[in-house]
Parts: sequence; C-alpha cells; structure tokens
Amino acid sequence: MPPSAELPGFLNTVAPILDRWGYLAIGGVIVVESFGVPAPGQTIMVAGSIYAGYGRMNIFLVALISFVTAVVGDNIGYWIGLRGGRKIVHRWGKYIFVTPARLAKAEEFFARRGNRIIVVARFIDGLRQLNGVIAGITRMPWKTFLLYNAIGAALWVGFWCTLAYFLGANLVTIMGHVHKYQWPAIGLVVLAIGTYVVLHVRHIRKRKARTTTVEETQA
Repeated sequence: MPPSAELPGFLNTVAPILDRWGYLAIGGVIVVESFGVPAPGQTIMVAGSIYAGYGRMNIFLVALISFVTAVVGDNIGYWIGLRGGRKIVHRWGKYIFVTPARLAKAEEFFARRGNRIIVVARFIDGLRQLNGVIAGITRMPWKTFLLYNAIGAALWVGFWCTLAYFLGANLVTIMGHVHKYQWPAIGLVVLAIGTYVVLHVRHIRKRKARTTTVEETQA
C-alpha cells in the first residue's frame, strides 16, 4: 500500500485502516454505513480508488466490493426497518446519532419522492445511511427496493470510483473549488428544475385543452 501522505485532506483519515486491511476495510466500512452506522464508507471507497490509480489496488475489485457491500448493507437496514421499525431506531438510534428528528426528516423526504429517491439516496448524506431502514419502515416491497437500490448503488460506485481513479489526489483540490460554487450551482439546478416543471405543466394543460376540444367537437 502507498504511504498515507499520498491521500490528501480528509481522505488521509482512512489511510491507516486501508493500509492495514485493504479490501476488507472497504467492504466492512461500507456495509456498516449502509445500515445506519455513521462510518466513512464513501470516503474509504474514494481512497481505495485513488490507491488503485497508483497501481496499489485493483479498481475493479474496489468497485465490485463497494457495490456488493452497499447492497448487502442496505438490505440489512431494510430488514431492521421492516422487523423493528421505529421502535428499534428510537431506542438504539441515539447511539449512532440517528435521532427521531433526523429519522422523521429523512422519512418525510423519502415519502415525497417515492421509489425514485432510492436511486439517488446514496448520493445524499443521511439518506445514504438510512435508505434501507426507511424503506423497511414504510414497508416498500422488497423486490422494488432491491431493484432501485441496486441501480443507485451501481451509479454511486461507478461515479466515485471512476472519478477518484482518474483524478487521483487532484480530486480533493477539485472538490474544494467545486465547494466554493456549490450554492450558485444548486441555484442553477433549482432554476432548471423549476423551468422544466412550468413547461411540463403548460404542456399538460394544452394537451388537456386539445382533448376537451376534440371531445366537444365529436359530441
């Protein structure tokens, strides 16, 4: 393994465990993070991908282990939510910083967006850890959860592993610059979504109006 100094910034915090345990560290940290424990799963996956860029690990193994353990961890979370529900989370959640307020907020966010949020949940801190638990609590059909969760895990792993593998240590610097402009970027995204919604609603109204006109003509 490369020396810890090759991992810049916050990535350096996971270097010792990655140096010692390698692929086991990646899988272990990701699996526990995925069922609610606040562990640096994404951080260690990115660090492992940077190691792979140095030729010290295999990027395909990093990606495969990350994907499998992410799916397994989320399914453990699903089982916890399904079997114990809010009682377990409210009783034991405080020990892993999952407060009732945090759970309620995540559950509300989850409910508003339905199945689609499962796909993007891994990219959102908080939902990444509670994704499976909330799906179990709300009794989402397991096959539906499994499908959307696998898609989300594949996108999450593919995105971060590819980015970290090719950008290497420069990733932290780039992320720092991106952070400076995150609010303007979020504003542009919100504006784009708002524009899309307005245009989509107008299109639906025009289509309904045309349908009504045709029906009245035929009558």
